[in-house]
Amino acid sequence: MESSNLYRVNKEEDLEKLIRLLTVCFAEDPLYQALIPDKETRERLMPELFSCDLTEFFETCEIYADSSELNSILVVSDGTEHDAALHNLLVDFFAVLKTDSYLIKEDPSLATLWKFIQGKDYLNSSWTSQLHSNQRLHVIYLAVAPKAQHHGLAEKLMDEVIDYAYKNKLMISLETHNPANVAMYEKFGFQLYGVVQKKGFHLKQYCMIKQA
Repeated sequence: MESSNLYRVNKEEDLEKLIRLLTVCFAEDPLYQALIPDKETRERLMPELFSCDLTEFFETCEIYADSSELNSILVVSDGTEHDAALHNLLVDFFAVLKTDSYLIKEDPSLATLWKFIQGKDYLNSSWTSQLHSNQRLHVIYLAVAPKAQHHGLAEKLMDEVIDYAYKNKLMISLETHNPANVAMYEKFGFQLYGVVQKKGFHLKQYCMIKQA
């Protein structure tokens, strides 16, 4: 995906701000509450976990913001980039190794690592294999800083994705673990494709698509 209307996030200049934004925005997200139930542990671990994620995303995805102030951010993966598929798999593999190593170091009891293993189906967007299409954008993160909410920033970022997908005849997929977000995405024209709920794991993943 390309955009001339949004700010392209720069790893060297923006990484720390990006980690802080994601940590604040997802501190109470149902996914991370389920994976790391203890609040103090969650606050300690999340910045490093997002750092691991972003190491991968800067190589495999596009990361945009509303401006250089990073009041809101969008991380999107473009499934049409077939040439990068093998590279992306290798980057993802090493990112998982780095994350697992960090979890083991921070919690030698392996309890947190076990939670992540149990919840892996909520972390890898594996449900999108059912769509049988590479002509697709996948929105990984859409986040707005609490202080900047209700100012149209989510709409600004999502409208850009939708416009690009429309012009290039692409489907858009995404998932959310917050049931309150489902209605918001429906307003953008998304439909609920399915709900993932693993037995014994008290969390629902709402899988949504917007047809090409």
